[in-house]
Amino acid sequence: MVEIDPFSANSPLVDMDKFLSWIIYEDSDILVLNKPGWLVCHPSKEGPLSSLVGAARIYLGLEKLHLVARLDRETSGLVLIAKKTSVARKYQMAIQDRIVVKEYLAILEGSLSESVKVDQNIAHRPKGIVKIKNHVSYDRTSKSAITIFEPLFFNDDYTYARIIPQTGRKHQIRVHAEWMGNPVVGDKIYGPDERLYIEFIESGWTRNLDKLLPMKRQALHCYKYQFNFPSETVSFTAPLCLDMEIFVREKINYKEMESSVQS
Repeated sequence: MVEIDPFSANSPLVDMDKFLSWIIYEDSDILVLNKPGWLVCHPSKEGPLSSLVGAARIYLGLEKLHLVARLDRETSGLVLIAKKTSVARKYQMAIQDRIVVKEYLAILEGSLSESVKVDQNIAHRPKGIVKIKNHVSYDRTSKSAITIFEPLFFNDDYTYARIIPQTGRKHQIRVHAEWMGNPVVGDKIYGPDERLYIEFIESGWTRNLDKLLPMKRQALHCYKYQFNFPSETVSFTAPLCLDMEIFVREKINYKEMESSVQS
């Protein structure tokens, strides 16, 4: 049996034994997972084990689950799945009311030596070969977007950063990183050439992609959720996935990484 590369255009099915290792927290209300950067959140035509939610349904033995907030396929990290409608509403309203702090970890192209607060509106780009791409824009359809980029450490080639989005626009971090001139490493849409995304969808991982992208997926990880409810504060963190950890260890400085993430 040929093993499928998880970062190919058609990712493999979830191994339920490995699924157990993704669990960060579970109680009667919620399941918190550390999603790998090759898996979609929503069920697909390939069956329940082709998605995170589908695998969660099998694990829990429940047909109805509620995804509090999704991540793009290639973004790893925290995903919250509520087991009850009332619990989903509680967490979703916290996001809507902006009483939640989200932190991401990312590897950016280039050297970013100081913290940057990007306050630039985002809109869907009406033209272009990638139909899902957004861009910085101030046309009538644009919406406000604010992102804080904090370099943890860097060299001449890459920056390992903590990122705090203060709004929740689609592709916000990636759009703002591109606008700064420091795109997320491995980003097929907002990186060196958006045609790489089309190439990947049509042909999977190719020699051309391998030459132009230093990682097989975008180096973006949802690291922390902190919900500041009136009655309590609820916080979750997800360890960095191995592929990003290896990249930082080899390309920047691994020893500094561990202390920086915890700070």
